[in-house]
Amino acid sequence: MNEATTPDPTTAAPAPAAPALQTPASAPPTLDVLAVPPVEQPREQALAFFNPDALPVAFMTLLGAALIVRLLRRLANGLADRMVARRLAIKQGATLVGFGIYAVGATIAVGSVFDLSAQALFALSGTLAVAAGFLLKDVAESMVAGFSILISRPFSVGDRITFGGYYGEVKDIGLRTVRLVTLDDNLVTIPSSKFLTDSVASANAGALDCMVVMSFHVSAHADYERARGIVRDAVISSRFCYLGKPIGVIISTKLVEQIGVVVEITAKAYVFDARHEKSFSSDVTDRVLRALREAEIELPGPARAA
Repeated sequence: MNEATTPDPTTAAPAPAAPALQTPASAPPTLDVLAVPPVEQPREQALAFFNPDALPVAFMTLLGAALIVRLLRRLANGLADRMVARRLAIKQGATLVGFGIYAVGATIAVGSVFDLSAQALFALSGTLAVAAGFLLKDVAESMVAGFSILISRPFSVGDRITFGGYYGEVKDIGLRTVRLVTLDDNLVTIPSSKFLTDSVASANAGALDCMVVMSFHVSAHADYERARGIVRDAVISSRFCYLGKPIGVIISTKLVEQIGVVVEITAKAYVFDARHEKSFSSDVTDRVLRALREAEIELPGPARAA
């Protein structure tokens, strides 16, 4: 006989299965965008290597270099006055040493204010090139011309040169300018860059002596042969004449307005020191005029009436 089984009320019915969670459709994969650092501006690049705390040191360095160069020039001028035979060499040497002092001072000053490592120079190369091209064009050109003058030496300190309508002694060759003292004791400052394109004439080209040309005139009816001898004697007897080089006295004719034809006697001689050029010319002129008057040699035009 079959027994009917009744369910145990204590036995729980199996729990219904939990519904499956619906996962949303996955988003398409995205590419990670690489973060590109912002490009620094030239000004920011320069400031990154700039050390403002070193500005006083840089200023004192440049000031010290300028004072040392000025003191060096004073000592060189004093020494040159005592050693006349070496005057030009001493002044030229002082100029070269001055250039070196300025270069060392500028290097120290810039190195203290800016970080001049290889990385810094590479980072600032573009900025420095632009700044030099637009802001320092004239200064850089003059400095290059100054170094070119020292290397090629078309003239040196102490030379007598003619440039741009001026004639005088080269007093100083600086980084940017050349200073010239004329025979009237006027100081002329000329940018060094001008000497790269214009012609310059040097009377002594580094030598202590230089040629002086003096012209005298007598009447066409005068005894010009005797007058020529007077001019030659006056040149030779002058204490400023350098007898180690030849002396020339040339006779020619010249047509002068309102006077007519006159005889021109030109003496070419060397003064032993270029600084005495005017003294030499004045001494010879005085001797010639006195001798012509004593010899009763006729002078042309207004000079005869005087």
